[in-house]
Amino acid sequence: MKVLIVYYSMYGHVHRMAEAVAAGVREVEGAEVEMRRVPETLPDGVLEKLGALEAQKAIAHVPICSVDDLASADAIIFGVPTRFGNMCGQMRQFLDATGRLWTEGALVGKVGSVFTSSATQHGGQESTILSFHITLLHHGMVIAGLPYTFEGQMRMDEITGGSPYGASTIAGNQGERMPSENELAAARFQGRYVAEIAAKLAVGKR
Repeated sequence: MKVLIVYYSMYGHVHRMAEAVAAGVREVEGAEVEMRRVPETLPDGVLEKLGALEAQKAIAHVPICSVDDLASADAIIFGVPTRFGNMCGQMRQFLDATGRLWTEGALVGKVGSVFTSSATQHGGQESTILSFHITLLHHGMVIAGLPYTFEGQMRMDEITGGSPYGASTIAGNQGERMPSENELAAARFQGRYVAEIAAKLAVGKR
């Protein structure tokens, strides 16, 4: 049973969350996990001006995802930063190339889940995840979020990401804040939760 983590990370925050999601997946017996990043659409010159070039080089070892990679997975967990309350253009462009998979029904019945990152506490984390779900529903995927059995999303003693829609992190206006332990715990929980659901569905298909 294979779980695929597909993400875009400009400054490394989503990448760190993706690593935690992968750790959660590995806690489920029989689950294999692969991490893939979507292609970059910005030239190096623009990334350098944005101060993101070094962060991009740091994750260059992660293979680029192909559309066919999606079809071979039992579950897909997407990671994406917010852009004005929606997914970033790099992820949108990648998803817009999945028309053939939609025609073939290749993703129908697979588990789909989303985690995100925003600069501020109210930077559109929930709207990003919910609007992302629309694409997954069009593909016929089974949506999994972050249930309230992860009690860390109800903490009041610190500012933290996380909602019933999925794990999230708050990066700060300058990207200075990396995911907290509570946010990473949410990501691990979500990874394990998705893998558990995928495992149950896999048994039902036998």
